[in-house]
Amino acid sequence: MVGSYLTNVFPIFYIKVIASASFIFFGIWTLRGDYLEDEDKRFSFSPFWTVAIAFFLAEIGDKTQLATIALATKYNNLMGVWFGTTSGMLVADIIGIIFGIVLGKKIPENAIKWVSAIIFICFGILGIYDALK
Repeated sequence: MVGSYLTNVFPIFYIKVIASASFIFFGIWTLRGDYLEDEDKRFSFSPFWTVAIAFFLAEIGDKTQLATIALATKYNNLMGVWFGTTSGMLVADIIGIIFGIVLGKKIPENAIKWVSAIIFICFGILGIYDALK
């Protein structure tokens, strides 16, 4: 719904540039990394609420939501985009879990971080290039 609304308010060129720039930003953020500093000691929720709250906060504004917004601006089909992105996320999660467990034991974490950052930055650059054409 947000993607459909955005195309009515802003020209698609600006949406493409902002979405592409966000991919570059997330690639750089991946290189920076996140650090936990006693977050686990500040609250004492049950395991269910801890996971539910952490998952909710981690998913708000993540890259898949940005991609969904970008797709919704291109295809004016709310249910199709919603079902497509949800099923795509489920398949990607299953593959990611399986490969993550296997490869995470064999590939250094630093290499994984650099490869994913480079992929995000490349998609961002390609998106900006496509918007400027």
